Amino acid sequence: MEFINEEGKCLDKETSTMILPALSIGNVGQLAVDLLVSSTRAERIGYLDDPYILPCVGNDAYGPTPCGELALPLEAYNSRNNGVALVQQRSPVVKGMMVGFAKNLADFAVATGMNHVLVLSSLEFMRLQKIDTSSGMQIYYLSSTNTDGTDDCCERLGWKKWQEYNRDQRTWKYLSTLAEGNARQEDNLPFEDEPEDEDYYPSLPFAALFSCFKAKGIKVTCLLCYCSEGDNTPEAFSLAEATSKLLGLSLDNSHEEGGKWRIPFSWRTVYGPPPDLSMF
Repeated sequence: MEFINEEGKCLDKETSTMILPALSIGNVGQLAVDLLVSSTRAERIGYLDDPYILPCVGNDAYGPTPCGELALPLEAYNSRNNGVALVQQRSPVVKGMMVGFAKNLADFAVATGMNHVLVLSSLEFMRLQKIDTSSGMQIYYLSSTNTDGTDDCCERLGWKKWQEYNRDQRTWKYLSTLAEGNARQEDNLPFEDEPEDEDYYPSLPFAALFSCFKAKGIKVTCLLCYCSEGDNTPEAFSLAEATSKLLGLSLDNSHEEGGKWRIPFSWRTVYGPPPDLSMF
């Protein structure tokens, strides 16, 4: 993975926390990072070039007027007043190369002096074992702080530790072995032809990122929420809000929309125009 900085820009030396999405159902992690980039007025400082990311290009995601900037597959932003870096991923990873990509990102985090990485992702609602209707959307977390995945800071914020994590489960153990470099990804799993339901979660992108950052000795916290496909902006707001609380982010409220969050300009065309009410 190569970091190409924009002319005259670089990552602030005081930056020690990185926020990034893990691609999953509803693209909630990416939408949350969009909100955070826009609302912290983070500056794009460059982009990352990695052989495991599929190419893509688009218009500037945040500016209200065309300014000639292009959105690229893997962009790096810096919010100097918050001391955080944000990485936005706009295209998927090549099939079968997620662990390799996660290792490259972990190497980049080490090279830039990061000591805490926050991974934002979503999980499929149909796989939620127990539905809690006593409150609104629940944020779950998984942390490398303790071996069982718990973290006192997250607990104090009222979040529940994600219960599906089991470091002794066979696929989680295999993933950790890959992340530590003690096995090759091309080696077939001994149980590959007989996958069980408990093998599903370790196969997701956030699990590879968690394992690879952890293997490098970097503190990693995954913030997770359950959702279904559709308009997932409410889930994105919840993940962004959780991130802001955990890190104590300072947001820019001087914008026309009012409220706490600055809505990215690109969101205006995410789900198309509203339906024509005359057909009802």
